[in-house]
Amino acid sequence: MKSAAPHTELRQVMIGGSTLFRKSLLGALAVCSVAMLSPWIATAADYKLKIPFGLEESAVVIPPDNPMTTEKVELGRALFFDKRLSPDNTIACANCHIAKLAFADGMPVATGIRGQKGGRSAPVSFNRVFSSAQFWDGRADTLEAQSIGPFTNPIEHGFTNYDNMIGKMKKIPGYKKMFMDVFGEDMTIGNVGKAIASFQRTVLSGNSPADRFDQGGEAGAIPETAQRGLTLFRDKARCTKCHSGFNFSDEKFHNLGIGWDDNKVDLGRYMVSKITEELGAFKTPTLREISRSAPYMHDGRFKTLEEVVNFYNKGGIKNPHQDPLILPLELTDQEKTDLLAFLRTLNGEGWQQATEPKSFPQ
Repeated sequence: MKSAAPHTELRQVMIGGSTLFRKSLLGALAVCSVAMLSPWIATAADYKLKIPFGLEESAVVIPPDNPMTTEKVELGRALFFDKRLSPDNTIACANCHIAKLAFADGMPVATGIRGQKGGRSAPVSFNRVFSSAQFWDGRADTLEAQSIGPFTNPIEHGFTNYDNMIGKMKKIPGYKKMFMDVFGEDMTIGNVGKAIASFQRTVLSGNSPADRFDQGGEAGAIPETAQRGLTLFRDKARCTKCHSGFNFSDEKFHNLGIGWDDNKVDLGRYMVSKITEELGAFKTPTLREISRSAPYMHDGRFKTLEEVVNFYNKGGIKNPHQDPLILPLELTDQEKTDLLAFLRTLNGEGWQQATEPKSFPQ
């Protein structure tokens, strides 16, 4: 698919975590030597983050202590897809964030080491560059923290502690070299998080038909039924009360009533904030790629978008802590059809370029 508008480029020129402004011969030789010594470095440390049309470059979140570099992204790519980052070599980050499925996994809840099932679905991992708080409950304040959290979860990657994980990784000479090339020091769990987060920030979704219609003025980008759905999305269906902005998420936490109907309430955000009003509240997910990321909700209970629209149309599930924004919508069958047509125009591009490396460090 060709882009309707040129990519916006966010350029950072870095080497070893420091800004590279020097033009001395020594500085130039340092850049060249890093590029030649490691086959994992695609180019010298000059990374250009390409922001697809429809996304906002000004909203990018990159911590000052973790600037993006090409070699760091490539290290993070290897770590993200490498199943050796589990005790029995069976689980990688990519197990729950499958590249060909738009970095979702198509399962109701996440599956980890030894086939164990988690209690929540795996959130999609694209457009994370626009968020600070991560996970359904926002317990990770940064993408760096999110990137290492699953490694010591007994149900996910399954390491008993980070020392065990790093000890295993240090037995792989290729990784030892890559970490030294990228960070100028031996590997640490903090730098593992920085590398994986850097790769995750390259996984994007934008330039959807909806973007080209709404922002690009391309009248034929979406069918008439989806155009009517867009009007409903903003008005009668009340979707923008939570799914707002260019990434279709307010980045806030809401109680829809999920789990209050079958006595399987997940306390969600409350376990992090201890704020009573956030009992059973979960972070608003992006709606980009929504037709590719079934099943839906934090417990994966809905198999189809039709079920999701019907759920909202009824006003969710009443409970003492339900968000007051959730109200019955009284959509007609035709309006539901139109709304679904619009939601299906939110599939875009960008994530398709975030592919598995052809080989891994040895």
